[in-house]
Amino acid sequence: MTRSVLAELDAVLGLARLGSFRAAALDLGMSTTALSNSIAKFEQRLGIRLFNRTTRSVSLTDAGRTFVERVGPAMTDIHDAMLAAQSLQEIPTGTLRINAFATAAREVMEPLILTFMNRYPQVHVDLVTEGRIVDIVAAGFDLGLRPADLVPADMIAVPLGMKRSNAVVASPEFLRTYGRPFVPDDLHRFRCIRARLPNNALLRWKFEKDGNAVQIDVQGPMTLDEPSLVRIAAQNGLGLGYVMEADVREDIAAGRLERVLEDWTPVLAPLALYYPSRKNPPAAFTAFIQAAREFANEPGSSSKRNHAGAR
Repeated sequence: MTRSVLAELDAVLGLARLGSFRAAALDLGMSTTALSNSIAKFEQRLGIRLFNRTTRSVSLTDAGRTFVERVGPAMTDIHDAMLAAQSLQEIPTGTLRINAFATAAREVMEPLILTFMNRYPQVHVDLVTEGRIVDIVAAGFDLGLRPADLVPADMIAVPLGMKRSNAVVASPEFLRTYGRPFVPDDLHRFRCIRARLPNNALLRWKFEKDGNAVQIDVQGPMTLDEPSLVRIAAQNGLGLGYVMEADVREDIAAGRLERVLEDWTPVLAPLALYYPSRKNPPAAFTAFIQAAREFANEPGSSSKRNHAGAR
């Protein structure tokens, strides 16, 4: 069976499963035009029409439904056999697709991902960052990276052991001019840099101390939807910003920003890689999981990551 026929069969099964040229093309990593051409070429090869197409919908013909029911299990066996063969590679190759929060990706980029890529230069890492939680299986990702308390219960998790917290920061000049907040309620008297979440809601700043939890709806001159912009605005004296401590660790160490309300920003859930159970994973996947476990178990690594500016 030639590679082109395998690709055409995958196209047929993808379109049959998702019922949309656009969705199937995204899932297969190709354009809708290329998918349409592939389907048409395979139908021509068979001499039958597998799909009914209209401007609004696509559905299997009776012949197409019979064909998919018979070929689907066989294609699953073929892909399983290919994965089993790839798992025996001595040198990991191929592509790893990882979905992560942007803040989480920044924390592990240098100490884990880039270190892994230097060790295995033939592996391509496709890292996608977004603020929403996605179904990594349905979206075609090998791994997810999220705080451990957000990992789905049916996934296998690899805790990375990194201490994490939020931080309220401002420039030294801002604090000299306007003073410092000492409790969260003080924030109502200060200019703050508001943040917008991926779902378009405004972020309420969360605090906790001695069992007392507080959420503050801050006010200020600017609303931003990207943490790196909050960091820049705070550095330039626009107001107090609420960010991940890891994102401003170097700025605090260099004196560009100062932290306040630290006793009200407790430790957050650690990061974890997660993935579904799978048979015969490719060598690149196995090597990355091993690298993550080594990273998590490295002696003294947690304290080093908190104080050495690793991101």
